[in-house]
Amino acid sequence: MVARNQNLVSITWGSSVKFSIVRFFVSLVLAVFLVAAVYMAREYVSFNYMLMVPLDVTFSGQSECDLFSGKWVFDNESYPLYKEKECKFMSDQLACNKFGRQDLGFQHWRWQPHHCDIPRFNATKLLEKLRNKRMVFVGDSLNRGQWVSMVCLLDSSIHDPNLKIMNNSGSNLISFKALGYNATVEFYWEPLLVESNSDDPVNHKLPERIVRSQSIEKHARVWTDADILVFNSYLWWREPHIKVLWGSFKDENGIYKEVEMRRSYEMALKTWSDWLEIHVDRAKTRLFFISMSPVHEKAEEWGASKDQNCYSETDMITTEGYRSNETNLDMTRIVENTIDELKTRGLKVDLINITQLSEYRKEGHPSIYRKQWVALSEEQLSNPSSYADCIHWCLPGVPDVWNELLYAYIFQQ
Repeated sequence: MVARNQNLVSITWGSSVKFSIVRFFVSLVLAVFLVAAVYMAREYVSFNYMLMVPLDVTFSGQSECDLFSGKWVFDNESYPLYKEKECKFMSDQLACNKFGRQDLGFQHWRWQPHHCDIPRFNATKLLEKLRNKRMVFVGDSLNRGQWVSMVCLLDSSIHDPNLKIMNNSGSNLISFKALGYNATVEFYWEPLLVESNSDDPVNHKLPERIVRSQSIEKHARVWTDADILVFNSYLWWREPHIKVLWGSFKDENGIYKEVEMRRSYEMALKTWSDWLEIHVDRAKTRLFFISMSPVHEKAEEWGASKDQNCYSETDMITTEGYRSNETNLDMTRIVENTIDELKTRGLKVDLINITQLSEYRKEGHPSIYRKQWVALSEEQLSNPSSYADCIHWCLPGVPDVWNELLYAYIFQQ
């Protein structure tokens, strides 16, 4: 009996040991699982935080992710975002392939910020955002180029030709409408923001530039009630002095005075900002300002021949932080100061800083591959760089990235 009881005890003890071992391993597995779960949760939060960062931006670039600091990455799978020939509303000023450009590598570059990604442009999502709304680009021909880019981006998602129309009556206002969404995307010619003798959208190349720095009503009454306003103004100010008029263009007693460009620019932006503060519906309208678009007219700045420009360029500038001497940082500061001042008055304007990223793209201009509005002379034809356009941009191309940045801001919460 004793022996039998000892066996019984031995058996019971063995079962207990086995049970304890099993329980130990179960506990160990649970502990490992718990630690892994906590780690994965932290990684998940971090990953999602990184995904959200691109939309958590400010014009001053003080957030965790600066969308405007990065590099160009070749991407011939996702870019271009649309095809030149398929955009019904393409401009002959920007349709480089149509006018003979064969090297189309410039179409396949995307902008990659250093520490985050730009949200993928979704034309349908933007059209839904614009449903029953009005978006207006206000400014010069560079802003018009960005508007053409936006129209082509949206056009690519509207497959029924009966659901989109363009209205160009020859006035300052050109209007694209997506009928299925009752969404309107317009461009308004206003190259100096305030009233000027260059207000005619066709006949504006005058030997002397004159502005009425304190007058904006003529223009602003057309666009003030828009839901999204996208401004720019830089190119037309590239003069040492601008003549300022106090009075009307029809008034023989008006006072004219030559004013240093920087000061006249400040005056114009003051008039613009005062108008916005008083007249814009802050609960309705989103405001954006596109920074200066650089030019590539002096090839010596990137190490090429002194007498050349962007003509025949097929590669971008790779020196990080490159900046042309023609890029006027004083004008940038005037814009930033004006926007900062508006912010203290309770009005937010987002600055889309396209300057640095565009500085690299010397190969992205139309050069000689665009419609020539006047016949070229024999002398010009013998020297193509003499009539190369190193100011505007081919489409598809750099302005599409400007619109991707604008898109990110529009959907910023």
